[in-house]
Amino acid sequence: MVGADPAPLDIAIIGGGPAGLMAAEAASHSGRRVAVFDVMPSVGRKFLLAGRGGLNLTHAEPFDAFIRRYGERSEIVGRWLAVFGPSQVREWAQELGIATFVGSSGRVFPREMKAAPLLRAWLSRLRARGIAFHPRHRWCGWEIAATAAHRLRFTTPAGAGEYSATAVILALGGGSWARLGSDGRWMALLAAKGIPLQPLRPANCGFDVAWSPYWREHLAARHAGQPVKTMSARLVRADGGSFEQRGEFVLTANGIEGSLIYALSAPLRDAIATDGHAELLLDLLPDRPLDGLRRQLSRSPGRDSWTTWLRRSVGLGSVKTALLRELTDPSQRRNPDLLAAAIKALPLRLVATRPLDEAISSAGGVDFTALDADLMFKDWPGIFCAGEMLDWEAPTGGYLLTACLASGRVAGNGAVRWLRRLREEHR
Repeated sequence: MVGADPAPLDIAIIGGGPAGLMAAEAASHSGRRVAVFDVMPSVGRKFLLAGRGGLNLTHAEPFDAFIRRYGERSEIVGRWLAVFGPSQVREWAQELGIATFVGSSGRVFPREMKAAPLLRAWLSRLRARGIAFHPRHRWCGWEIAATAAHRLRFTTPAGAGEYSATAVILALGGGSWARLGSDGRWMALLAAKGIPLQPLRPANCGFDVAWSPYWREHLAARHAGQPVKTMSARLVRADGGSFEQRGEFVLTANGIEGSLIYALSAPLRDAIATDGHAELLLDLLPDRPLDGLRRQLSRSPGRDSWTTWLRRSVGLGSVKTALLRELTDPSQRRNPDLLAAAIKALPLRLVATRPLDEAISSAGGVDFTALDADLMFKDWPGIFCAGEMLDWEAPTGGYLLTACLASGRVAGNGAVRWLRRLREEHR
């Protein structure tokens, strides 16, 4: 068979993203025979893309606040972060010769702001420790053995390949950015083994808005791609709960995207799934009190156009003015009280998430009920899982990458411990 390896591996890691590479690093200290397989021509493709605008490694906020960023999975992810958290990420980068700094927002970046130098140093260290890499290997099936090495099947440009490994760590990514290898095709393979899964869903994603024909015909070309800055957005759920975030987002021909929207994407996505839509209340001037706006808007515009009058009277820029025009009717725009109320709570109706493959990350995947604390499948000893293919999510800002790295460290350590126990049992 093409590409077959007759000597069983101690640990096979399928997936060469941050979680898989960190699992390899954890395993490399044990002296075990370890190999990393990846479908792409080289590992770390999504990692490099994430660093294109400045690699956000982690965040410097207090640890308790950091853990809360993982929502319903805070307790589970918190256990990973206790092993390899934000401070350990910075120490690890420093060991690789990559100095870091804390930005004004608390985000942590390499001083060079680039992912490539860190990845090169990391891969150099892994290779020096004996880690083997097998690119262009798409995992396509397995035979799980109770007492012997597991048999793993791959397709490669040269044909079918087969390897065996005593322990296997799956780190195949989520379902976004399929062109970089995270295509979610592993879901069918795991489902065939009866492993409980949650559907993959977009996370840190944009949303569609049912823009008016006027917007699509006249305003989209002018304002699509422009940011709406210095504002806040609030979502009120049907159960009375609310979420509020301050920041900025970007208008698109189809809807909205950007950091403020990504931070609210989980509750927005869930509201659309439940109610068929989600409504955001936008405060276009969050630092201006309502009463002051009413007084200023009660003054006559004179000969000024509506756009010029809003800019001069309350400092509303052209992008926000276009959004206000789109989402109000003429009666609101003529009434100072109604117009002021709209500026402070402009309803924007979101009707759908953007497609999964456009999302920065994904939610869903392997259900945690299938795994023990070492991220090993309870029903499949020796098979571990790490990274974004697990059912958790987090906002951007370093939280995604930190938890991926931490889960890889937990799974890698777990695989080494399991191999040690296995050896002791067979003495």
